[in-house]
Amino acid sequence: MDQFQRALDFTTDSLRKLSESGSNLRGSRESLQRLAKARIEVNAAPPPAAAPAKPVPVAPPAKAHAPPAQPSAEVFPTTGATREARIEQLRAAVAPCAKCPALARTRTQTVFGVGNIEARIMFVGEAPGADEDLQGEPFVGKAGQLLTKIIVAMGLLRSDVFIANVLKCRPDMPPGSSGNRRPTTAEMQTCLPYLRAQIEVIKPAALIALGSVAMEGLLGAVEPMSRLRGRWHEFQRIPLMATYHPAYLLRNQSLGEKRKVWEDMLLVMERTGMPISEKQRGYFLR
Repeated sequence: MDQFQRALDFTTDSLRKLSESGSNLRGSRESLQRLAKARIEVNAAPPPAAAPAKPVPVAPPAKAHAPPAQPSAEVFPTTGATREARIEQLRAAVAPCAKCPALARTRTQTVFGVGNIEARIMFVGEAPGADEDLQGEPFVGKAGQLLTKIIVAMGLLRSDVFIANVLKCRPDMPPGSSGNRRPTTAEMQTCLPYLRAQIEVIKPAALIALGSVAMEGLLGAVEPMSRLRGRWHEFQRIPLMATYHPAYLLRNQSLGEKRKVWEDMLLVMERTGMPISEKQRGYFLR
């Protein structure tokens, strides 16, 4: 017997006693049985259909940041019997290059590179500027003059090292505009096989990348120079040191910034076995 049935019997009995005592309350077991039947029918009825749940909007997945493009591993082939012959073969291939049509249309000439093809130290910049485009030689403007001073401070001449850029053409500029623009990743990827070939022929003991754009062109490293400099990297199995571009020092001429670049040069001098005087070690220290 369930609890409802017991309550029904109790209520019926109570109503009977109240009726016998003269109370005006009236009730019968039959009416209560009808109530019980109604309860059973209600309980037996299927529950009302639930309203369909509104779809919960789902946010689209966040777009993943594409990793930086990996630099091309292609090397332009050279077949000369000597180092000089291979460099001249490469120079002849670079001069008419039109792989980047916009750059080929707007340049004055390609800027191959200059210096000692047996150099132990090779400097790599990002791209020629207006002065370099006119003269056909890398780093001849104000930034180039400062680079020459750095080389001399190392105890070398400009003719002792080799200087080149990732890009052999000046990046094109809108008509009427001045200055220089940053080379694109695609442009550097297209031109990189030439630089790889230069390095393969020269085989320097150390590479120096001038600026973060040059580092991006070489390694695909998209990081501020503050994180890249002061430690060794590697390119084509050759030790690679990154440092600030000379143009940066023209804008930031504090002794502290000059010292950072010089410390990078001291690391290169030590790595390549160059003598370092106490005077050189003390440059740009307060």
